[in-house]
Amino acid sequence: MTESVNGGPIISITVEFTGGLELLFANERKHNVSLPAQLDDGSRPNIAYLLRYLVDNLMKDQRKEMFIMEDNVRPGILVLINDADWELEGEEKYELQPGDNIVFVSTLHGG
Repeated sequence: MTESVNGGPIISITVEFTGGLELLFANERKHNVSLPAQLDDGSRPNIAYLLRYLVDNLMKDQRKEMFIMEDNVRPGILVLINDADWELEGEEKYELQPGDNIVFVSTLHGG
C-alpha cells in the first residue's frame, strides 16, 4: 500500500475491458486504478464498489446500461478476478487486494 493524494492508504489494481466493452471506456483496454484501502464505513473496497467507481470515474460512454444493470454487471459479461471466474471468489462481495487484475469480458456480439 502507498499513500494517496489525500494522505490515506490506497490499493492499486489493474482493470481490463475486452469483447467490445473497451468502447465504453474511451477505447482503452487496460486501466491502472487506485482505490482507498478503507472506505468511509471502515470496510475494504469490493467489486461492487469498483463497479460504481468505474461508471462514475472511467466510463466515457453515457450508455451505462451496456455495462451495469441493477447495480451489477449486466448478463453476458464475464468477470475474472486474477484469471478466476468471479463466481468462485464471491462475486461483487470480493474484497479487492493490492495487485489484483480484474477483467470484464463481453460475450454479447451484435450482428
